[in-house]
Amino acid sequence: MRMAGVAEHSLPRPEPVEGRGSRSTGSGVTIYVYMLECRDGSYYVGTTRAGLDRRVAEHNAGRFDGYTKGRRPVRLVFAQECQRITDAIAAERQIKGWSRRKKQALIAGNFAALPALARNFTQHPR
Repeated sequence: MRMAGVAEHSLPRPEPVEGRGSRSTGSGVTIYVYMLECRDGSYYVGTTRAGLDRRVAEHNAGRFDGYTKGRRPVRLVFAQECQRITDAIAAERQIKGWSRRKKQALIAGNFAALPALARNFTQHPR
């Protein structure tokens, strides 16, 4: 399943499984880390085993109390399939700590810009 307008790219960590829907965990469950853009322009990052279409629909239906409920509608702007839930959770935590500009670079697929957009990035001589 390929979603139009949704970037699907590898983060430096964890290693993704290429091609959404083509492979899954040994249990037959596909796991994703995903990013939503909310009505107010903010971003929400989460993980799901339920499938991306279903999870976005749940957010838009207000099924979850929390961040997105008052910021609907939301739209999917990034998704990455992961082999293990621990990989998806690690990626979620990593992305949540990023600046807005770094999240926008990830959404745009501008991976070359990611190191320079680190919050505490210090240029060291080589």
